[in-house]
Amino acid sequence: DFRPSHVFASGELVARDGRYTASSSASARPPRPSVAIRLAEPDLEPERGTGSIRVIRAVENQLVTGHEVWTPTLRDGIPVADPERDLSKLAVVERHGAHGGIGIGFVTGLGLESGAIAGTVAHDHHNLIACGVDDESMVTAARAVADMSGGLAVAEGSRVLATLPLPVAGLMSESPIEQIAADLSRLLAAARRLGTAVHDPFMALSFLGLEVIPSLKLTDRGLIDVDAFTPVGLWVRAES
Repeated sequence: DFRPSHVFASGELVARDGRYTASSSASARPPRPSVAIRLAEPDLEPERGTGSIRVIRAVENQLVTGHEVWTPTLRDGIPVADPERDLSKLAVVERHGAHGGIGIGFVTGLGLESGAIAGTVAHDHHNLIACGVDDESMVTAARAVADMSGGLAVAEGSRVLATLPLPVAGLMSESPIEQIAADLSRLLAAARRLGTAVHDPFMALSFLGLEVIPSLKLTDRGLIDVDAFTPVGLWVRAES
C-alpha cells in the first residue's frame, strides 16, 4: 500500500499527504475552444430502409461490443429508440471542424429509460458522442457539451441535469481534483436517474466509437463492421 507523503515537480513541493499544495494551477494560456458543431433534431434522423437494422451491444466493463440484427421500432417509417426494449439511438458528431459528418446508429445494453448522455471523450477520435432515447434530449446534451467547449453532460428533454466541463481539448480539466470528483459524482447520479444501471455509462459510451475493437462500432462516417474491417449501413437487407 504505497502512499507518497510528499510530491515534488520542478523542484517545488506540489502535494503533501494526498493534498495539492502548489501556489497556483493557472495555465499560461486559456484553452482554445475545441468543439465546432451545429446540431439540430433533424440531423439525428437515421436513413430510411426496410428489413432489419444493425445494433451495437454494449458489454459492461468490456471494450468489445456485440454486432446484432434487430427488427426496428418504426415511427413514420423511420427507426427510433425504444427504451422498453433497451434500444437507444447513438450519434457520433465530427467536432474538430474537418467535415461535420454525423454517424447514426443504435445501441443496446446501456439501459437508458429516458433522456440522453453525451461527451467528447470518445476513443480514439474524440468526436462528440451522444446516446439517448429521444432526439430533443440528445441535442440538449450535445449542445451542453459544446457550450462547455467539451466535457460530459446528462439531459432530459430541454433540461440539462448535470455536467462535467473538460475544456482542455474536450478531454481534460484545469479545475481542482476535488471539484472534478464532485462534478463526476453528480453526473453519474443524474445518469442513473435516467435508468441506466451501468457502473460508468460514460466510460462505456467512450468506447462505442472505437473502430479498431470488435465487433460493431459507430464513427462520424457511419457504422464499422470491425470483424470485416469495412463500413456497413444501418440496414442489413439494403446491402444485399
